[in-house]
Amino acid sequence: MSGLNLPPLTWLRAFEAAARHLSFTLAAQELNLTQSAISQHVRSLESWLGQDLFHRQSRALTLTEAGANYLPMVREAFATLARGTRAFTGGERGRTLRILCNMTFATWWLAPRLGQLAEALPWLTLNIQTATWGAENAPGNSDIEIRFGRREDMSASARLILEETITPVCAPGFAGGAPDWRRDPLFDCAGVMSNWETWLQAQGHDLPAGRKIHLASTYVISLTAAIAGQGLALAQGFMIDGIRRTTPLAEPWPHRLKLLEAYYLLPPAGHAETPATRAFTDWIEAEMQRGG
Repeated sequence: MSGLNLPPLTWLRAFEAAARHLSFTLAAQELNLTQSAISQHVRSLESWLGQDLFHRQSRALTLTEAGANYLPMVREAFATLARGTRAFTGGERGRTLRILCNMTFATWWLAPRLGQLAEALPWLTLNIQTATWGAENAPGNSDIEIRFGRREDMSASARLILEETITPVCAPGFAGGAPDWRRDPLFDCAGVMSNWETWLQAQGHDLPAGRKIHLASTYVISLTAAIAGQGLALAQGFMIDGIRRTTPLAEPWPHRLKLLEAYYLLPPAGHAETPATRAFTDWIEAEMQRGG
């Protein structure tokens, strides 16, 4: 950046405002500066460019040909900065919300309820992030987080919002309507304490020695395989409900095992609270109390 040959931003802002109003006085009012400061900024820019940008008359200010040619480029530069800043910050502060959660929760709990959320909070703009590793998961890159894990791994401020169960699912008609966990391909999500082995043990069964289980980093992958008729996958209750909104899904066995982990909402620190974080927290807790 040090190699860029650019005039100071304050000079460009003064020029753009003066050109828009064709008045140093009105530009000064807009930018909360004095009229003489605006005039000096424009003079400095003209000296830097080596060209006059305005015709100055006793009661009128008009653009020179050079000023008229330069103005569109300055405006486009400011527009580019504005677009980039909105994309980076998520829009207007206090009325936008960067939510960090896992892909599964975003796909099958949050996304199907975005209509209700928009109806309840029409002023809110969302930026939903699903990264679970790397820089995107670093503190400060989200305003609020929904995390899946054990209570002892959460901060003291974490709020329990959802406890769940798991059970196997598959596509309707898979294996001729008679799926068998001893024989058919098994899929699961890696890193979850409640898995095929614990589900079977809860019913007095053991996973056969050498039984192969295909793992994915997210339930979205393992469940997509099951929906596509590739085998059996474990699913949590809200995932089953979310999938069934659009896609038929079979539960071959009635037993649902309570998960050792749960979903927690991690609110921002008090100094980082905004109208958006407070409103979303109230909304999701009310939604969960209604049965989610």
